[in-house]
Amino acid sequence: MGLKESPLEVAVRQLDLVAERVKLDPAIHRRLRKPARCYIVSLPIRMDDRRVEVFEGYRVHHNTSRGPAKGGIRYHPDADLEETIALAMWMTWKCAVVDIPYGGAKGAVACNPKQMSRTELQHLTRRYTAELVNVFGPKTDIPAPDVYTNPQIMAWIMDTYSMSVGYAEPGVVTGKPIAVGGSLGRNEATSRGCVFSIHSTLRRLNRHLDQQTVAVQGYGNVGYHAAQIIHDDGASIIAASDSSGGVYNPKGLDPRDLLRHKQESGSVLGYPGTDTITNAELLELDCSILIPSAMENQITERNAARIKADIIAEGANGPTTPAADEILFERGKCHLPDILANAGGVTVSYFEWVQGLERYFWTEEEVNSKLKNIMDRAFDRVWELAREEKVNMRMASYMLAVKRVEEAMLLRGLYPQ
Repeated sequence: MGLKESPLEVAVRQLDLVAERVKLDPAIHRRLRKPARCYIVSLPIRMDDRRVEVFEGYRVHHNTSRGPAKGGIRYHPDADLEETIALAMWMTWKCAVVDIPYGGAKGAVACNPKQMSRTELQHLTRRYTAELVNVFGPKTDIPAPDVYTNPQIMAWIMDTYSMSVGYAEPGVVTGKPIAVGGSLGRNEATSRGCVFSIHSTLRRLNRHLDQQTVAVQGYGNVGYHAAQIIHDDGASIIAASDSSGGVYNPKGLDPRDLLRHKQESGSVLGYPGTDTITNAELLELDCSILIPSAMENQITERNAARIKADIIAEGANGPTTPAADEILFERGKCHLPDILANAGGVTVSYFEWVQGLERYFWTEEEVNSKLKNIMDRAFDRVWELAREEKVNMRMASYMLAVKRVEEAMLLRGLYPQ
């Protein structure tokens, strides 16, 4: 194994570690190490210059014992099948740890959306949906946004599927615009759930948020909204970054003004009154709370010993390797794992799905209140289990999630026998 583990290697090793700890049924363990099904689709698209470009897309169902497959779709040049399998596996655990009735799925298209026009993205999205129209469905597989996808792309998925079945079906996808059956609060849900987890941690550590400094790696939808929410709650944002690099000001940043600067210039770099730093330097800043909200494999055994933040709340999926987990635990860091800290998105996706099926929609206050109840309940259970078993929060989250999936699989049995 090389110095840098692939996301799939990390995901399988995490499962293997928890399987040993909870004495997972060997047959269940073998099944959970592999996805239930994988789809690879070829996507020929006519580009704006009239040439035909062929992209490759993926959809993976890891396990559906607890309910329909649920997971986002990402558009990224580095997307591949192995990464998509890992992300689907993490979705299985994420749904289980917050105890919502979904199985884990993930989708991806290997493309560079930053170099594609709106028309090209629409063609790509509709072709991807058409290739998987017999896979998607409100009772089978419900996609959502992920890296470089957004509510507009979800609306195109809904429309393509609806045209196929002959009626409007808002329950087929979540993260949609409000006008076509989206849920209030969904766009900020991943970030809000992450901040709820940070609040729960601070209460147990007897600390006040207005005394905390925060660094956010990744200033996309999750990173920005986390920065904005936690700033409004009283914390000081001292650094933020995107794929081009980061900015730092120990006196604090205005997250909304920083977003405006990024939208105008294309990057957080060059924001007035800040020093330029790298993404690697941001991770090692002297701050109270670190929110990695970018991509996988950001905190590894090579830099874990230099992480200064007391609380690490994972807004991204898979930003920390298992070896780094152990180092952070030994150093006494309070590390909130992705399957718990960023589960707010899939939780409010569940709310949106329920609202779409019932054609009855809730207020934003109702959505946020129900999200807080679920996130607080999941956090309390994981925190207690971590102390009972003397393990880190990730291991406790996995123990809780994997045992719930195992219970469902054993109760359902094998078909055919």
